[in-house]
Amino acid sequence: MRLTVVRLETGGAWSTLTVQREPVRLGEGEFGGRSALTLEAMDRGVLVCRTFADLARAHGASSLVAVATSATREATNQGAFVRRLRDEAGLDVHVVSGMEEARLIFLGLLSKVHIGEQRAVVVDIGGGSTEIAVGGTGGPDYLESLRLGAIRLSAELTGLPAGGCVPGRVYEQLRRRAQTESDRVRRALAGRTIDAAYGTSGTICNLASAIVRTLRDGAPQREETVTRAEVAKMAKLLRGLDLEERRRVPGLAPARADIIVAGAAILESVMDDLGLEQIRAVAECGLREGLVMDHLARAQGLAHGGTSVRERSVLQLARACSFDEPHARQVQALALELFDSAAAAGLHSYSDAERELFRHAALLHDVGTFLSYADHHLHSHYLIRHADLIGFDEREVAVMAATALFHRKSRPGARHEAFAEFDAASRARVRTLSALLRLAEYLDRGHAAAVRHATLRRDGGRALALEVEPAADWHLERWRLQERRETLEKALRRTVRVLEV
Repeated sequence: MRLTVVRLETGGAWSTLTVQREPVRLGEGEFGGRSALTLEAMDRGVLVCRTFADLARAHGASSLVAVATSATREATNQGAFVRRLRDEAGLDVHVVSGMEEARLIFLGLLSKVHIGEQRAVVVDIGGGSTEIAVGGTGGPDYLESLRLGAIRLSAELTGLPAGGCVPGRVYEQLRRRAQTESDRVRRALAGRTIDAAYGTSGTICNLASAIVRTLRDGAPQREETVTRAEVAKMAKLLRGLDLEERRRVPGLAPARADIIVAGAAILESVMDDLGLEQIRAVAECGLREGLVMDHLARAQGLAHGGTSVRERSVLQLARACSFDEPHARQVQALALELFDSAAAAGLHSYSDAERELFRHAALLHDVGTFLSYADHHLHSHYLIRHADLIGFDEREVAVMAATALFHRKSRPGARHEAFAEFDAASRARVRTLSALLRLAEYLDRGHAAAVRHATLRRDGGRALALEVEPAADWHLERWRLQERRETLEKALRRTVRVLEV
């Protein structure tokens, strides 16, 4: 059982207050031929749910959203368990279908991972079922739930010494059993393009951790990509060990040692069936996060595709730093006008990818004032670089952070560590973007939105004309431009003439 407590923000963002996980094995004994939850399993479940509910309320939660998955939905005494959860834990639990579970898991992926134009498959191996979803940024367009989970399949390991090794022939039986279940997925997806594969369950993340620690002798990260060959090699290693030896495998959670061989058989079979050469294991990115996305859509009328993972992540950081939103939005709008007009004037040839990074950097450029106004550009750089922004790779975060860093005071140069780390192309990118952001900041010097529009155009030779359309008295901005003319011209590497239009 898992809990996430979040604070909902405006604009579809949220911040996580606490994350909890307790192994309950709710379906233990149910998948081995029984069709009911045991009394002991229900007692464990009620205790954990009551604790989780109390913890959520202690954090000030105004609403509790709870769902139950395969173990409960397949139990003949489902009603009795749900009533106990309501009466004893104060939780109104919704039992969701396998398809709904798959949909929520895919939404959870979209909440944390920027998949861009790719079509992605998400695999989530639970205790009693395995969910598979395929789609893009607009959401899933294929959903499937297999009656195949790590606990369920482990229950089929009968006739073997308790806690012993799993012979090769038995492991192949597990694989064939898994392939029988996943065959309809293979047939349904035949001919469809799949650009990327993600694993969002604890079983897959644990296998990835063990692969990194044991096979690569490395340190596991929050996200790890493992190959089909590595999964097969890890499965062979694990099935050759007894239970106590599996519990000591580096990177493997001891509590999963008794079900991990079955989990590996499922993952290897699904990867074979779908032709997946590799899969990216992503922690804390599944059903719970999907529930948050779905709750936002229902409560605030937001479509899960309405704002991107990147936008929500950037806005969450900005609001966590209590930024001056009107000023940041004004600088962002002017910066984008300057970016577009500079491209038309031949100042750069950057694509929408750079424009997006520039847009986010402009919104975040002053977040450092949260710590101190003095040298706030340094603080902005630090906060952006270390905020763990979701949906961006490390290079993109570094470019945004450096663009914010150089929007004031010194221009980028090799003496700056934050600039020296880049390759030549990224250095050129930061030089141009930070110069345009510096100019946009000058144009809202008074934080009063005194400038309605600003564009750059060629003014003969290498000169530029900055055309400014005022919305009010803009003497402060005009004065700033005059005061910083030399700095601005060095940053843009052009002479600049300011014209009011």
